[in-house]
Amino acid sequence: MGFFGNLYSYRDRVLTGLVLVGAFSFFSVLDSFFMWWLIIGVMYALSFYEATKLFKIENNTVFIMGGLLWVAAYFYPHADDLIFFFGIVFASYMAYTARNDWQLFLPFLYPAVGHLFILTLYYEYEFVALFWFVLIVVATDIGAFVVGKSMGRHPFSPSSPNKTIEGVVGGVVVATFLGFFVGVVLVDMQKAILFSLLVSLSSVFGDLFESQLKRRAGVKDSGNILPGHGGMLDRMDGYLFASITLVVLLRSLS
Repeated sequence: MGFFGNLYSYRDRVLTGLVLVGAFSFFSVLDSFFMWWLIIGVMYALSFYEATKLFKIENNTVFIMGGLLWVAAYFYPHADDLIFFFGIVFASYMAYTARNDWQLFLPFLYPAVGHLFILTLYYEYEFVALFWFVLIVVATDIGAFVVGKSMGRHPFSPSSPNKTIEGVVGGVVVATFLGFFVGVVLVDMQKAILFSLLVSLSSVFGDLFESQLKRRAGVKDSGNILPGHGGMLDRMDGYLFASITLVVLLRSLS
């Protein structure tokens, strides 16, 4: 079919991606914590809902608790810390009700933690760090897609048969190269390269982790809200691992 034939067959995915990039560019001009809390919150809510389906959880209480967690994230300066406090609250709830439904906590580990770290990344390191982070993940995804479709031959992992070693390497190389030019605004040259590389690799395995969850659940996509991409969790999977990695790396410099 050739590369351009493959690209045409993925036109919905490409168009949706362009719309998302355009939306990100627009909102970057209206830079405010409330706005990003709200935007990330919408992505969190959709991802959280889809995760409950993957984990086969049918309990409305988790949605109430998930909503309260995000409201608390607006008022607490280090949102990622909230998961520890919430873990105590959840364990107390299990003890009080004499229940043993510990699987109800799974959506708070994934995807809630990753979204809390995205919000923390913006709060602690401002928009330039958020832009760097998004650039790395997007470049990894696009680079892997282009290289994988054009020259991919060797499967990367049984968890995601469509991924190839060539595609993954291509995506990481492209992301590291592009990430360097933004990363030097925040860190020195060596760390800009290293951090971009590690964040890119994290996004690859974030994608792989969600692929494994879908295989276990017996579904192709986590949802269908984004044409060509599937569900919100399908779009956010790489970001959820990458956000934790970048925040931890940046904090190591303090």
